Amino acid sequence: MNEAAEKFDLAAIRARLAGARGKQYWRSLDELADTAEFQALLKSEFPRQASGLDGLGRRDFIRLMAASLALGGLTACGAPTPAKIQPYIKGQEGIVPGKPLFFATAVTLGGYAQGVLVETNMGRPTKIEGNPQHPASLGATDSFTQAAILGLYDPDRSQTITFNGSLSTWDVFLNAVRPELEVARAAGGAGLSVLTETITSPTGSAQLEALLKAFPAAKWHQYEPCNRDNARAGAVLAFGEDVSTVHRFDKADVILSLDADFLGTGPACVRYTRDFSSKRRVREGQTAMNRLYVLESSPSITGFMADHKLPLKGSQIELLARQLAAQLKVEGASGASGDSGVPAAWLTALVKDLRQHAGSSIVITSDAQPPAVHALVHAINQALGNVDKTVFYKAPVEARPVNQTDSLKELVADMSAGKVNLLFVLGGNPVFNTPADLKFSENLAKVKLRVHLGAYEDETAQICHWHVPQAHELETWGDARAYDGTTTIQQPMIAPLYGGRSTAELLATLLGQGDPAHDLLHDFWMRQPNHKNDEAFWRRSVHDGLVAGSEAPSKPVTLRPLTLTPPAAASEGFELNLRPDATLWDGRFANNGWLQELPKPVTKMTWDNVAHFSPADAETLGLKNGEVVDLKFKNYSVRAPVWITPGHAKKCVTVHFGYGRTRAGRVGSGTGFNAYAIRTSDAPWHGTGLQIAKTGTTHPLSCAQNHHSMEGRDIVRVKTVAEFERESKEPEKKEQLDTLYPPVAYEGNSWGMLIDQSACTGCSACVLACQSENNVPVVGKEQVAAGREMHWLRIDRYFEGSMDNPSATIQPMACVHCETAPCELVCPVGATVHSSDGINMMVYNRCVGTRYCGNNCPYKVRRFNFYEYANREPSLKAMYNPEVTVRERGVMEKCTYCIQRISAARNTAEVENRPIRDGEIVTACQAVCPAEAIVFGNINDPNSRVSKLKAQPHNYGVLAELGTVPRTTHLSRVYNPNPEIEALGEKGAAK
Repeated sequence: MNEAAEKFDLAAIRARLAGARGKQYWRSLDELADTAEFQALLKSEFPRQASGLDGLGRRDFIRLMAASLALGGLTACGAPTPAKIQPYIKGQEGIVPGKPLFFATAVTLGGYAQGVLVETNMGRPTKIEGNPQHPASLGATDSFTQAAILGLYDPDRSQTITFNGSLSTWDVFLNAVRPELEVARAAGGAGLSVLTETITSPTGSAQLEALLKAFPAAKWHQYEPCNRDNARAGAVLAFGEDVSTVHRFDKADVILSLDADFLGTGPACVRYTRDFSSKRRVREGQTAMNRLYVLESSPSITGFMADHKLPLKGSQIELLARQLAAQLKVEGASGASGDSGVPAAWLTALVKDLRQHAGSSIVITSDAQPPAVHALVHAINQALGNVDKTVFYKAPVEARPVNQTDSLKELVADMSAGKVNLLFVLGGNPVFNTPADLKFSENLAKVKLRVHLGAYEDETAQICHWHVPQAHELETWGDARAYDGTTTIQQPMIAPLYGGRSTAELLATLLGQGDPAHDLLHDFWMRQPNHKNDEAFWRRSVHDGLVAGSEAPSKPVTLRPLTLTPPAAASEGFELNLRPDATLWDGRFANNGWLQELPKPVTKMTWDNVAHFSPADAETLGLKNGEVVDLKFKNYSVRAPVWITPGHAKKCVTVHFGYGRTRAGRVGSGTGFNAYAIRTSDAPWHGTGLQIAKTGTTHPLSCAQNHHSMEGRDIVRVKTVAEFERESKEPEKKEQLDTLYPPVAYEGNSWGMLIDQSACTGCSACVLACQSENNVPVVGKEQVAAGREMHWLRIDRYFEGSMDNPSATIQPMACVHCETAPCELVCPVGATVHSSDGINMMVYNRCVGTRYCGNNCPYKVRRFNFYEYANREPSLKAMYNPEVTVRERGVMEKCTYCIQRISAARNTAEVENRPIRDGEIVTACQAVCPAEAIVFGNINDPNSRVSKLKAQPHNYGVLAELGTVPRTTHLSRVYNPNPEIEALGEKGAAK
């Protein structure tokens, strides 16, 4: 839907909600306003025919589809042999055609490792799963990890060494760099600087330390946009030393989040989601739940899961933390004057709940909050007795913890003063993502010789003299540490497709070593005192994907009396919030089409970033969705389209950085606006004094929140724990509806699925897992705007309550595999049929594209290939799952319960002469889910896990009143409000 031209009558919407009787669920302000564009979208959801390219030119089409179509120069050989395209004539030992192999490794984000298992088919990596043995994943992953496969095969990755933009070679590069290194060596290292992102690799840090030893006056700087500078400074303020904080949400009964999206971001978000959701499941006779309070400036998926939440400005978060600490009698904390935005009765009830759960509670804040808030949170957890019970302290995971902003400032000062003669930028894109006031690009140009190691010829590569292609993490050997210190061994799944070099290999070259990455890694670990020459340890660590027993031990800390400076006076003007993007992070994933097209969990926006305004502020300023405003902050400005976000804090604007790339690749360049243009080193996360001006222009946006709507029907069900207990005693009577469909008896397996809406956070990892597993294509911004996205699985979210502070309910929705499927009767060619085990299947080579099935589907879960999204070139097959048909244009497609996995399990069971075991089949969406909200199995087996869950009193079928008999059912969302806060009404309760 193009939201750019629609202006809401927000006052009328507010009055309509105030006069509504009972609960009213809604997805968007368009739906509440019943705008003309919203009605037009509903009417055009199934147009008669696809006419032309709907204004999408050939150039734009090629740009948008490049990452998933134009794959070239790929190989089917395994690492570490050189990448060559060769015919598969002679089989390789250990490889059986048709049977995938899985290898343990890790991918990193911000330097922190997440353990994974990579599926390879005939030597080609095709799918990533979580490593069940790894503490950061426990078998699950996030969306960034799922998309790493597409990043591996991206044809826009850098493919050759360049000098000033011209092609060159490795030998020429070495001959150019070595004389400059000798000059630096003669000067004791003066003039040599290295800039990296966060380093947790034991091997990498040892190499960098060796480099500094060989060049004593050289400098190692670190910077990336999403750093933990505030957390580090807060720990020093509280304890006098830097420590890393680890939380155990599976042991917490009450959780208070001060602007921390711990379920959606951070190196431990996958593990935290697993632990948190484990205490959100209610069953008949088991109703103990944790309780989550969230105070946040911009809505997040953590806020969506809250039992109580309030929107607060960033400056109000610190005021609230001070008031909370004062009530808990924290030494050195005093109540701060000013309006924290939290009613006194609300705060009193919160403090009482925390005290009642002392030792089983958690107070957590985010890296975006200033050091004072972190120090207060440490003191509050100490006062509540949470330390060493739900909150643990460990030594920092980073190899050399530094304040990264200060480190960057030092580098910029040296470059400006002409003190840097040779600079190595090892990963990252500082020209794009450093604060605007530091003028990194301008000062970088003053360095005599500039070398960039990166995956793309990006904005930084453009200004550097030399650019060296960086190997993908699935192409090389390495190691990295997880959030708790656990060390993971990385091994390559395939030889470098484009001849890339790892950071370790480039550092080895600078040190005069010519060893390959494997030997560097192996020799490092064989030199360690605990593993000296222990080959069995090495093989076990590579096989398992982690170094056993490497988790960092708990570290004793002593809280110092807090000496906090008075908080800044509350500003009456607008505040600016800056956050990483939910799908592009800091911009490094801009050229990944899967992530560009993944609807953002909160807004369902695709292919763009926006400036988020609260409904109240939009009403006051007369703003509409898609209207472009000029945001000015500290003499820096950027133009951004407006998005009115329910639940956003008043008097502040949130923008997400990562967009606005100019050299990201054919997919990512030119999408969105660059929020780094208004990010400054003294206000990297939020600041006061934001000025807003209208420009009189609009920008078309592509938002999927209104697609496939099911208005006015009983779609989501929400209840409190008390309501669940009461209704469990008198369960809803489920009548057997009359039907004209002939009954079918399933003698063997009969497959079904259940989704627990109390556990699901809406993180959307399942959407990308399904896309990767089932070869689902990317369609581009214009096609998404037309309602033609191809995702087989969508994450619906429904609001309830006022626009200013609504609660949200998350509902994953895919084909529910109706037992009496409306789609089957209307298909004139029998392309959609029932299998012998109850699956609603699609026979692609029968489908002629009438779309009758889609029109007759009440769930709107079928997708139609309007165009030839899938290219048939042989090189494309390297990324595709060979067990799933790649669909042609004009074919209807949908969820199949991962029938290829069902078939594989059935074949194995037949060979072994046994039935399929419960839990043996795990669908792609189920496997990836950090919350374990999805369960699949045989509903004919009363002892199966899925059957037992379907017998729960709060199990229901979406639109079951239509007589469709869905095989995928849902458990109602159950939440756990504080009765004292709930009694306060709308301002206090999230219902």
